[in-house]
Amino acid sequence: MVEIDVEEENKEIVRRYRQLLRNAKPFLKENDSRAIRKAFNTALEAHSGTRRKSGEPYIFHPIAVARICVNEIGLGTTSIISALLHDVVEDTDWTIKEIERDFGKKIARIIDGLTKISGVFDQGSSQQAENFRKMLLTLSEDVRVILVKLADRLHNMRTLESMPVNKQYKIASETIFLYAPLAHRLGLYSIKSEMEDLYLRYTEPQVYDDLVSRIAANKEARNKFIKSFVRPIQRNLNDLDLDYVIKGRPKSVFSIYNKMKKQDIPFEEVYDLFAIRIILDVPIEDEKAASWQVYSTVTDYYKPNPDRLRDWISTPKTNGYESLHTTVMARNGQWVEVQIRTRRMDEIAEKGYAAHWKYKESDAGSEGLEQWITKVRDMLEQNDSSALEFVDDFRGNLFSDEVFAFTPKGELKTLPRGASALDFAFDIHTEVGAKCIGAKVNQKLVPINYTLKNGDQVEILTSNKQKPNEDWLRYVVTSKAKAKIKDGLKEDKKHIVDDGKELIQRKFKQFKVDSTVETLEKFKAYFNLNSLFDLYFRAGKGLIENDDFRRFKEYKPPNTLKTRPSTKISDAKSFEKEVVKVKSDDVLLIGEDMDVIDYTLSKCCNPIPGDNVFGFVTVTEGIKIHRTTCPNAPELLANHGHRVVKAKWASLHESSFLASMKIIGTDRVGLINDITKIISDELKVNMRSMSIDTDSGIFEGEIMLYVNDTRHLDLLTTKLEAVDGVVKVSRLESK
Repeated sequence: MVEIDVEEENKEIVRRYRQLLRNAKPFLKENDSRAIRKAFNTALEAHSGTRRKSGEPYIFHPIAVARICVNEIGLGTTSIISALLHDVVEDTDWTIKEIERDFGKKIARIIDGLTKISGVFDQGSSQQAENFRKMLLTLSEDVRVILVKLADRLHNMRTLESMPVNKQYKIASETIFLYAPLAHRLGLYSIKSEMEDLYLRYTEPQVYDDLVSRIAANKEARNKFIKSFVRPIQRNLNDLDLDYVIKGRPKSVFSIYNKMKKQDIPFEEVYDLFAIRIILDVPIEDEKAASWQVYSTVTDYYKPNPDRLRDWISTPKTNGYESLHTTVMARNGQWVEVQIRTRRMDEIAEKGYAAHWKYKESDAGSEGLEQWITKVRDMLEQNDSSALEFVDDFRGNLFSDEVFAFTPKGELKTLPRGASALDFAFDIHTEVGAKCIGAKVNQKLVPINYTLKNGDQVEILTSNKQKPNEDWLRYVVTSKAKAKIKDGLKEDKKHIVDDGKELIQRKFKQFKVDSTVETLEKFKAYFNLNSLFDLYFRAGKGLIENDDFRRFKEYKPPNTLKTRPSTKISDAKSFEKEVVKVKSDDVLLIGEDMDVIDYTLSKCCNPIPGDNVFGFVTVTEGIKIHRTTCPNAPELLANHGHRVVKAKWASLHESSFLASMKIIGTDRVGLINDITKIISDELKVNMRSMSIDTDSGIFEGEIMLYVNDTRHLDLLTTKLEAVDGVVKVSRLESK
């Protein structure tokens, strides 16, 4: 046991607190430091004797969160006090009323928004989603609750190392699923990038370490290239007598990884590993002219890619981001992204929403952010769906890409990329959307599902006879349109749902099935439906027949977890109490005690021994094993973290697991024969299926085969890549 030097610890607490005050000093007003001191003393006393998983005193965490609020987001006294107290109500005996008494209503409201909901949740609901919705409800009163939460989450991600692996997956997935997109939407680019990088570090440590070392390895060459690239630009900018700074900004690890994955290319083929950023210090009224002057200078020396010009100065993004981006060809044939912006724009790009307060009236981008926050507030007021549906809708609002379209009178409308003419109609007004029969885009008639393009001028056509129908939900992407269409459909659906509910109760009685909440959840899962509302609606429409009820009564889910008959397993904690060991040759150890128990390998990602995996307690099918890189993992872990259990491969037996491979190359006679020889004869691997497609001398093949583990798969990949004509072999994510 490590001996704790209490005196040294206390000195360290005081040192960190003083550092926080030094950081905050430039904007502290009279009595602010006294209020911060009071909050610090309250937190210190409330968390006294409590330690984090790392063994550090708990008070280190609120101080660190407060420092992130000051240094990295640019927030003031209210946020510092809220950050210092953010865990007091949740983790100690303090109540919101006591916070309000000592620190006022404003602080109490923020703390309440940051305090998780406690208690029992219905089966099928999600505590994480409920907490996220609760936090967002305070957005309508004070956006700082979100900003403090992002600071809290960033520090938790920075200190994730001391948490158990299954908690790391849960917290990291929740971050990539909700908090990183939210940081992006609020314009906090550096926080968003760090969250994404840390997500990768904990879910795919080998990939992360490999990319970090590769980026570090070419740092010297990169710096040399940047110096030679900017030299002619600097000479010209000096002649123009502009006050500027030029920075070479490396691309984040996660964005490199994402590009490699999306475009299916190796690290060496990611050409834009960094961007050149030119930051000007000019008066606000000269910003636009100076930025285009610099653009002209850059393109005098380097040829620009006309498809890669992005002007977010004339039309800022809705999160307030302003910058001029162009991609130019360097002398060595390499594409380089150049970002041109002013110091004001750069501060807004780094500190997002908080930086808008500093510039207020002069800030051109804040209008878009305010509009987005107004939209979120409207959505919160309208939304009567479940927390999970709400989170899904909200994420739909966190688009990074946008499309700009105009009304017939020239009013600019900003919508998420992929928005349709119907989205545009609902954005104008609910009544216009509900009666929309089509649109004229650039004077041409188009259907309601027409996808908008930048610069489209849209005139909506309406009819009093029109009303929303079920298909409309497939044509829209905005939360407002979805919510309004659902509202319109609900009235029509209500009597069908009532009939369906009555029918199911009657049929359960007829087939002697217990009509409990658990049975209904299983019946819902049997049809693979999202909600009981969908189940009742299906029954009311006459789509569930007697045979369905009969089959459901006899249905036994495969590999169901063996438990005592009276036990209901709904989450990881109840599972850990009810584990029954089975005699098996399985090689997967599950749960805190690493027991050998029954499980099913999920079909969405086909895990094999050697993969990083986690167990997920399902409602009807026991434990399902997913790869941590499974496409569905972030959503499962973010919304249902309480159902996640540890899982890891203990040893590698000679068992076969299905894996999918993709092979790309140049076609030649005998190529398929060479590939199958390696698979079947040399490595004795069984194939389940193989499909090859050739086009103009290029072939692309997909092979499903049985392997023992990841090492076996790696060996197979290496051997196949050595075949003459084969260019690339990769494992498919899912099949």
